[in-house]
Amino acid sequence: MTIKVGDRLPEGKVQEFIEVEGNGCSVGPNTFDVREQAKGKKIIVFGLPGAFTPTCSAKHVPSYLNTYGALKGKGVDEIWCFSVNDPFVMGAWARDQKASGKIRFMADGSADYTKKLGLELDLNARGMGMRCQRFAMLVDDGVVKALNVEAPGKFEVSGGEQMLKVL
Repeated sequence: MTIKVGDRLPEGKVQEFIEVEGNGCSVGPNTFDVREQAKGKKIIVFGLPGAFTPTCSAKHVPSYLNTYGALKGKGVDEIWCFSVNDPFVMGAWARDQKASGKIRFMADGSADYTKKLGLELDLNARGMGMRCQRFAMLVDDGVVKALNVEAPGKFEVSGGEQMLKVL
């Protein structure tokens, strides 16, 4: 079942590649409890099918980089990019997108958390395996306040500009 507005984020863990040691994190992949990370924060989580893919790299991530200041100005504490990729790929992609310090690139390498959200996308026929649907959600203290899920092949409701309107 797909997560919906009013639901609490499910329990689970994701990984983030940390570039600089500090705050209890070592350099490299670090595992984070999603609920713990969301506690007491207003977060925008946007999910997408894959790192380095055309729409994700040319439109989706840049839409959040372009609206970063405005989103922060509206009280957003953190922005997370969520994908079914390993943390090394997500770390390399964050560097490539020049998003360090602005967007946290969260890796769900086995799609376990994506399945808990009910937002998996089966791309086995295209040789890409199980992936994440393109979506964006506003989460306040672990509770989903807004959720926009894209129709297959579309990028219309999950960008930074659209999430700015929800705030």
